[in-house]
Amino acid sequence: MSIYDLKIKNRKGKELSLENYKGKTLIIVNTATGCGFTPQYEGLEKLYEEYHNKGLEILDFPCNQFGHQAPGTDDEIHEFCTAKYQTQFDQLQKIEVNGENEHPLYTYLKQQQPTEEIEGLKNKMAMKAIEKISTTYKNKEDIKWNFTKFLVDKNGNVVKRYDPTFDPKNIEKDLKEII
Repeated sequence: MSIYDLKIKNRKGKELSLENYKGKTLIIVNTATGCGFTPQYEGLEKLYEEYHNKGLEILDFPCNQFGHQAPGTDDEIHEFCTAKYQTQFDQLQKIEVNGENEHPLYTYLKQQQPTEEIEGLKNKMAMKAIEKISTTYKNKEDIKWNFTKFLVDKNGNVVKRYDPTFDPKNIEKDLKEII
């Protein structure tokens, strides 16, 4: 099985095959509009602006599993992101990333990159606190919180997983190596 065998839905509910992204570099991220990490949209948008013409796509999946921080409809979330952060990449249909209703894409991503490396004492302490309050974090491979990011190369290989505290601008180093 490859990532290209999976299907996702756009925010209007239309099914899309990930095969449409073959040959593209992907950043896949679960997001929330009411999270302390929401300003990361700025860094994600900067990466998109810089690398979209070189083959980068950002797949943004709103998720309401962590502190109910993505309560709006898919269209409301999209309107918020475009108005507040001027995002040009599209938000997809809201999904769950852990548990019995977990989207198959996230099952696959977690199998390919079961853990992330957390850099810096401050971030390690923040993630320990998040682990304690996350009600859906049960296993070490589970997504701990909003804004967990996965980097996927042009061949569909999931090459890296970044924790929620990881600043999107720091993804650029890894991105340059594979784009």
